Amino acid sequence: MSFVLSVNDQAHIIEDDGETPLLWVLRDRLNLTGTKYGCGIAQCGACTVHLDGQPKRSCSIPLKAATSSQITTIEGAEGEEVTALRNAWGAHDVPQCGFCQSGQIMSAVALLRQNRTPTDTDIDHAMSGNLCRCATYNRIRAAIHDAAAQLGQPA
Repeated sequence: MSFVLSVNDQAHIIEDDGETPLLWVLRDRLNLTGTKYGCGIAQCGACTVHLDGQPKRSCSIPLKAATSSQITTIEGAEGEEVTALRNAWGAHDVPQCGFCQSGQIMSAVALLRQNRTPTDTDIDHAMSGNLCRCATYNRIRAAIHDAAAQLGQPA
């Protein structure tokens, strides 16, 4: 079947089975490989993308369910929250192996778009679906606080 997806503000016509997970369409059909495969059961967060601005696990979303959504991958993520998080990620040496980082950042972007002054509890809740094999959770939390502080300063 033929499906139309809006990914990173571009329309794509995809010929595939409607049950194919969005993750594989993004990676194998559109060559957007920043979104990672981790577990395949929506438990690790490596495949996190935004559907209509909300973080979702692309490994568990069938292609046919994503056709009415605006999909944003790490490659298309932009805005002041993204810039602040990328700066803070580097400043706090968050990435180790880097595998989970796109999913972590996509979840953190959604958090900061909803809450510019998150508490530790807010961060822990928002990030709870993202696993880091290198256990950089304290750095992730510190980077999110730093990014929130950057966003709170006048330009």
